[in-house]
Amino acid sequence: MSRLPVLLIGHGTRNLAGRQRFLDFARAYQSLDESRPVLPCFLELTEPSIQEGVDRLVAQGHREVVALPLLLFAARHNKFDVTNELDRARLRYPGLRFHYGRQLGVADLLVDLWRSRLAAADDQSPIPREETVLLFVGRGTSDPDANGDAYKLARVLWEGSGFKGLEVCFSGITHPRLDAGIERMWTWRPKRVVVLPHFLFTGVLMERIQGVAAAAQAARPDVEVQMLDEIGLDPVLFQLMASREAEAIAGNVAMNCELCKFRRAASHDLAPMGHGHHGHHHGHSHDPDPYEQPAAYHNRVWSIP
Repeated sequence: MSRLPVLLIGHGTRNLAGRQRFLDFARAYQSLDESRPVLPCFLELTEPSIQEGVDRLVAQGHREVVALPLLLFAARHNKFDVTNELDRARLRYPGLRFHYGRQLGVADLLVDLWRSRLAAADDQSPIPREETVLLFVGRGTSDPDANGDAYKLARVLWEGSGFKGLEVCFSGITHPRLDAGIERMWTWRPKRVVVLPHFLFTGVLMERIQGVAAAAQAARPDVEVQMLDEIGLDPVLFQLMASREAEAIAGNVAMNCELCKFRRAASHDLAPMGHGHHGHHHGHSHDPDPYEQPAAYHNRVWSIP
């Protein structure tokens, strides 16, 4: 592996446990290859920022950096926010070169990880998959392309699995929301429900999903509700990030941008829908949610910053 330093970029959270898990991951990822530094930073909500991370690497004498986002899907953060921050850093440090990695996406290794965890859930229950509904919970984004990838991953997991049914919902921003997903899963009349949260680490949103799952179990004691853990510090995650690092260094990063709203805006002069700036929302309970109502969501979703 290259000796180029890695700027490991996380979304950021105000949840201390979630922040610490990202830092734990960075430390463990560093230990896999001590020949190069791995410096963790965050896009928002907590410190250190991306700019602070760049400052530290430049102060150490580095002029070429692997910028590695630890993000599930290619949404606004991956396509727009992080790249803007890297552009800002280039303006401050002329000649600084970044090798920008891609998101995790719908990766075979993640499919294998969730299949393994679903099999473990089967081992803990006497109820067969034929009487079980899979509830896939994504984070949710304002990017239709990324939301489509969440549905794709859920469908790949369900296809051929033997589960009675599949429902997909999101913790925020897009629709259907978690409450709607819970309501829809009951329509299958399952004897068991497996809640699969496609999240990297714990945090405010994971805690909310766990609370909703517990409430669903209390409301329907006749149905077994199994709540899976988030991805966490799984060996698969380290393997995936190592492959993303190698891709970035080799210059083999590629994205399918056919349905990306940023590309569509550039190539088709797509006019923003709705009124004014699209006001990105991050799903935190103390912030107003501009996407709370489906009509408002549909008016904003194809707009760009």
